[in-house]
Amino acid sequence: MNKIVPFKKNIEFENIHEIKSISLEHTIITKDNNHIKGKFILNGTYKMTEASINIDNFNYELPFEINIDNKYDTAEINIDINDFYYEIINNETLAINIEMIIENLNEREVRNMNIETEDINMPIEKTNTIVEEDTSVKEKNIPTLESDEEKYVTYKIHFITEKDTIESIIQKYEIKKEEIEKYNDLTEIKLGDKIIVPTNE
Repeated sequence: MNKIVPFKKNIEFENIHEIKSISLEHTIITKDNNHIKGKFILNGTYKMTEASINIDNFNYELPFEINIDNKYDTAEINIDINDFYYEIINNETLAINIEMIIENLNEREVRNMNIETEDINMPIEKTNTIVEEDTSVKEKNIPTLESDEEKYVTYKIHFITEKDTIESIIQKYEIKKEEIEKYNDLTEIKLGDKIIVPTNE
């Protein structure tokens, strides 16, 4: 069984007109039975105004926590980013929306689940969205968490911009083309597409 957990966060800028590039990765810091703690790492480049010729960088770490009801067995779960989108509001705020997917969540006896987010340092805002079982997500060829050895694989999501090429992405993330091809169809990439980039961090 799969579950979707939504997170929302507003990031304030002095002024922001356009996102030129953006990527998102996540890292699991601790996984203690039914309590999972980690962080999202968001970075990219932007223009402050339409007329600006300068491209500025941004980088944010957004902590998150997921608490799963102990009526569920979490021994074999995988946690990944299912979707990510953003919106610029009033040239001052970057609204971030992230959907995490919990895969291989097995029920013990009672069909009841309570997943919450909690605030830490730079808190991710709580959402009132009811977590519903995801029936549309099929198996994806993406990295998984190796729960038995407590080793985790991370990856970045890169959004294709006008200046991007396969070669420039390979050079930016210092990765072989074959590794990217394991997770993406590179035959027809276009502006706005999302590319999964595995990392060894």
